[in-house]
This record gives sequence, C-alpha cells and structure tokens, in this order.
Amino acid sequence: MLLLAARKWKGGWSDGILYAILLVSSLLCLFPLVHVVAVSFSSSHAAASGSVVLWPEEATLSSYRFVFRQRQFLEAAWISAQRVALATAVGFVLTSLAAYPLSREPREFAGRTLYAWYFAFVLFFGGGLIPLYMTVKDTHLLDTIWALVIPGAVPVFNVLLLLNFFRGLPRGLEESAKLDGAGHFKVLLRIYLPLSLPALATTTLFTMVAHWNNWFDGLIYMNSKDNYPLQTLLQTIVIAKDAQFSSVQDAAAMALISDRTVHSAQIVVAAFPILLVYPFLQRFFIKGIVLGSVKE
Repeated sequence: MLLLAARKWKGGWSDGILYAILLVSSLLCLFPLVHVVAVSFSSSHAAASGSVVLWPEEATLSSYRFVFRQRQFLEAAWISAQRVALATAVGFVLTSLAAYPLSREPREFAGRTLYAWYFAFVLFFGGGLIPLYMTVKDTHLLDTIWALVIPGAVPVFNVLLLLNFFRGLPRGLEESAKLDGAGHFKVLLRIYLPLSLPALATTTLFTMVAHWNNWFDGLIYMNSKDNYPLQTLLQTIVIAKDAQFSSVQDAAAMALISDRTVHSAQIVVAAFPILLVYPFLQRFFIKGIVLGSVKE
C-alpha cells in the first residue's frame, strides 16, 4: 500500500511540474501580445515613459482612429484579405486533387510511389529564390495578386497530411460507391471530402495563417507600395523611424499618439483576423493533425 501510494504521489508530483512548465511557457508566449495590446490603447506619454506593462495607461482609442484613417493601411488589408481568400480556395482544390490519387494503392495508380517521392523531395529542396523570381517575372505576374497566390498554391506538407488522412478512411465506402457506378470525382466529392473535415480544417488553417503572415513575397514581387499586402506594409512601417501623417488632423493627433502606439495598434489589427478565426477551427486542429500523421 505504501509503495502504491508513493508511486501515485510521484506521478502527481511529476505531472505538477509539467503543468507548471506549460503554464509558465504559455504566460511567456502570451505576455508580448498582451503588452502590445496595452501599449496600443495607451497615450503617447504613457508609452514613452515605459509605465505600460500589461494594462493600458491613460487609455485612449486615438491610435486606432489614426490607423483606420490611413488609406494605404486599409488598401493593404483588403489586398491581404483577397490573397487569403484566393489562396485558400485554390489551395483547397489543388491539395485535394493531389492528395486523392497519391492515396491510391499502387495497383490503382502505378506511378504513385514516384510522385510521392517527388513531393517529398520538393518538401526539403527548392530551386532557390532567383529562379522563382524569374519564373514569376516571365509569366507576367509581378505587381498582381496572383504573384502572392500561385507560387505557394500547393503546400506540400498539406498534401502529405491529407493523403495520409485519406489512406485511413474505410475502403469499404469507396468500394460500395463504385459498385453503384460512382467515378473517382464522385468518390472524392461525396465520400472523401465530407469525411475529412478535421484534416481539411487543419490544412485550411495552415494556409490562411501562412498567407496572412507572409510579408517577404510581397516585398520582392510588388514594385509599387500600393500593391503591398498588409504584412509587407507593416514590415516597412515598423522598420521606418517615423509614422507618416497625411493631414493636419493626423499631425494634431501626435498629442495622444506616437510611433510606438501606432505600430502596436497596427500589429493588433493585423493579428485580429487570425485570432478571430482560430477558435472556430481549433476543435478540428488536433484531431486533423493526429489522424493525418499516422497510417496504421
């Protein structure tokens, strides 16, 4: 009895340490976000004095009013929204069409192994930035929304995740559908996709987050700042020394705002869409990762 009690106590003690480590790690990850939000709602004087930590000082919405009056910021947000919508739709279609044949047995698709190794190869090795830029340029995609969508239209990791999920689905459903005269497209649309909602939600979230957060491709593919997506615009703003004031009214707002509060407000506004979408997809997230990662 004493030995059993000691083992239970030891297990509870180790679990307590793990929970404590996870709690501390979570708080460390959450602290910068809470701090940025607090700064964005604080006055310029409070932000400059360094008194803002986790709660706004001299709370004001002036920084957000300034941000939403900036035409370039709103246009960049609209470009990012278009990019995410197009990339998600195109990626969903192409990823599904690539994963379905790769999930077939070798007797059904003779070249499956070769294509699977091809996808695995490009997952680890790429052609480099210069050939990619030259390809985008020669196809006349520079300064268009498609330059932000097409180069990453088929995320290989998502394809591998989805094909492993497809392989785990009951084959009896597919065989029954084929006995009723269903072809491959009907099997994919009526059986595989409806049963793969967790994996599809996971790959959709990956695609949305990747395209919303990506700033580098906008910097190299867009020659005009008017075509910058939001994250690229934010990157150029954050590394700049001063905020740009386009009117006398904006200049007068300097009494309540500063570069630091404006930049914080812009970061919060840029992160808000993903923070809003994630809770709705989170219930599929873990299940999609686990079920799509192991083939029994």
